Amino acid sequence: MKFLKKIKDSKLNFILMLLYPIVTFYLLEWFTHNPWKTMKATPQVLNIIMFELIALLLFAAIGKLHVALMTETLFFFLYGLVNYFVLNFRSVPIQPWDLFSIRTAASVADNYEYTLDKQAVLVILGFLILLALEFFCRYSLKKGTWKFRVPTAAVICGMLVAFGAMFHSDEIVQQKLRLYDKLFTPTTISFKNGTALAFVMELRYISVDKPAGYNAGTVREELEAYSAPEETPEKTPNIIVIMNEAFSDPAVLADFQTNEDYMPFMHSLMDGADNTISGWLNVSVLGGNTANTEFEYLTGNTMAFLPTGSIPYQQYITGETPSMASYLASLGYKTEAMHPYKATGWDRDKVYPLFGFQETHFLPDYKNPVLVRDYVSDKSDFDKIIESFEQKEEGQPLFLFNVTMQNHSSYTESFDNFHPDIKVEGTDSAALNNYLSLMKLSDEALQELITYFEGQDEETIIVFFGDHQPTNSVVEPVWKLNGKRNSTLTEEEVSCRYKVPFIIWANYEIEGAQNVETSANYLGSKTLQAAGLPLPAYFSYLTAFSQEVPVISANHVDLKDGTFTNAEEQESLLSQYKGYQYYQLFDSSDN
Repeated sequence: MKFLKKIKDSKLNFILMLLYPIVTFYLLEWFTHNPWKTMKATPQVLNIIMFELIALLLFAAIGKLHVALMTETLFFFLYGLVNYFVLNFRSVPIQPWDLFSIRTAASVADNYEYTLDKQAVLVILGFLILLALEFFCRYSLKKGTWKFRVPTAAVICGMLVAFGAMFHSDEIVQQKLRLYDKLFTPTTISFKNGTALAFVMELRYISVDKPAGYNAGTVREELEAYSAPEETPEKTPNIIVIMNEAFSDPAVLADFQTNEDYMPFMHSLMDGADNTISGWLNVSVLGGNTANTEFEYLTGNTMAFLPTGSIPYQQYITGETPSMASYLASLGYKTEAMHPYKATGWDRDKVYPLFGFQETHFLPDYKNPVLVRDYVSDKSDFDKIIESFEQKEEGQPLFLFNVTMQNHSSYTESFDNFHPDIKVEGTDSAALNNYLSLMKLSDEALQELITYFEGQDEETIIVFFGDHQPTNSVVEPVWKLNGKRNSTLTEEEVSCRYKVPFIIWANYEIEGAQNVETSANYLGSKTLQAAGLPLPAYFSYLTAFSQEVPVISANHVDLKDGTFTNAEEQESLLSQYKGYQYYQLFDSSDN
């Protein structure tokens, strides 16, 4: 390449052009981990090759060495900083499919607290020094080299594409390079293979491949065997489902004492209340990606079969998709979805109609609500539920799915309209105290809602559960009080971070149960069963399958004999479910 030969006239510039991308790579990794401790030699070399190719491509395209080097460094500086915060907030680094969520992330970005640890500050300082040094690499290719630069840039671009494609081959990744490729642990992939290389490896999962041996016709016939005879249900109770933002009980993690119970009503329901089914719901997300829990609940599908960190609402729901809403609408239910925040969040304004919701209500539909901090309070949200119930046609059953907003992070700021009254003994953590105080407000609002429906004649079921637990920064004091740290937890202890309480309550007689251990993909079928409704074929299959595999989430799988495992290790056992889900999501007649 003639343009490279020209650089050699200045040996220092040539050396710096090779050196600075290497420094950029290591600074990027140091934002979140020590690459010399977590990465073997092979992935380090592969990352360096990629960074060198990027620098060469930029130099060939721009023609000025300092601009090319600074452009690469500035990009990875900003990417690394954003990735640092993303990892802190949701315990998972940036994934390729997060590009679909930029708008949603931006809408809540100002609700988080951005703090830097000492290592991150040093990395930022290192990036700034590197940018300053690169500024003085004043070497430019002459105008006459343009005819060489264009084909050179094309060649380098082709080399980059070929380099990236190499990591989409299982044979190369697993057998020749022996890289870590367990997608269900994205943080480990990033730490072992490098931030940039892990991102390239994960690009192959931006779409979902058909399961091995999958045949849509065969699946259709098999599911038909689960179909119940078409008949008019004997009863059609109203079904009100509330997925409460970040609602959880940290007591599932470890013991701690408070000045008063932070969710006394919820605890009373879970302690064997009449006409109540209660227990622990295992979800697939932590600290964010709320839409995935509602996706699992409404469809019966599981994130265990989809790329880690993916958002089905934004990636895979492109047409009418079977859900509880579409099924209940076929039984004569009025179907409503309700969320006291922006309609565009997670593309809910597009997805809900595709799920079969006939009406949707978002923030503008809430008139003069009471706010807690910056969000519509659960009390005002639940008042809206009552309003919808009272406005519906008498006798027509209602299916209402509500996603709250009151408890969204962050939990460290002070507000005139929020006065925390829960205090945890042995710690002065404002985040934990504020969070538990918000749980108390949700608990009080739930009690008021259930009290209202206790006095109604129409048979009504209320389902209440959290979408995920809050970020680690909230619950770390609980671990500390018990002599634990996040980094030293066992796999079983980590799985507790994905448990949230749930209840199915009715204002009429149903068979109760407590300490039920289930997962979000099964809760929809349990709701229909509790309501005494016939099950659609897919949910009927899930009900039967749940006897063999009571819990399945992206985090872990529990077998009926108590075995703690994961979806990847149970590929054979879960293959039929995986095929059925693929059909429901991509090949069903509704899609």
